[in-house]
Amino acid sequence: MPGPLLHVGATVLCAHGGTATPTAPNPRVLVSGQPTVVMSAPYAIAGCPFNVSGSPVPCVTGQWVMAALRVQSSGQPLVLMDSQAVCVPNGTPLMPVAAQTRVIGS
Repeated sequence: MPGPLLHVGATVLCAHGGTATPTAPNPRVLVSGQPTVVMSAPYAIAGCPFNVSGSPVPCVTGQWVMAALRVQSSGQPLVLMDSQAVCVPNGTPLMPVAAQTRVIGS
């Protein structure tokens, strides 16, 4: 399904509201003047308030499991707004909230 490409400045949150940022931006493809993100690059998550029975179990990292089928950079699929990711350690999703809208991939 087509969707806007994610870039370093895109707003991505874990399911609990923690802020996710890419650990390895892809400088080979720029959108809105910012590097894009490939599927293999994990996201670091900060500020996740999730806890179980009063014990903190925050999301620490997120890994994309589904990305663009046709758009790649350096042999890796680029991440789209509708791509899917899983957070570690609790398996909840990452949610892209805002990104550039000029470049669409599928």
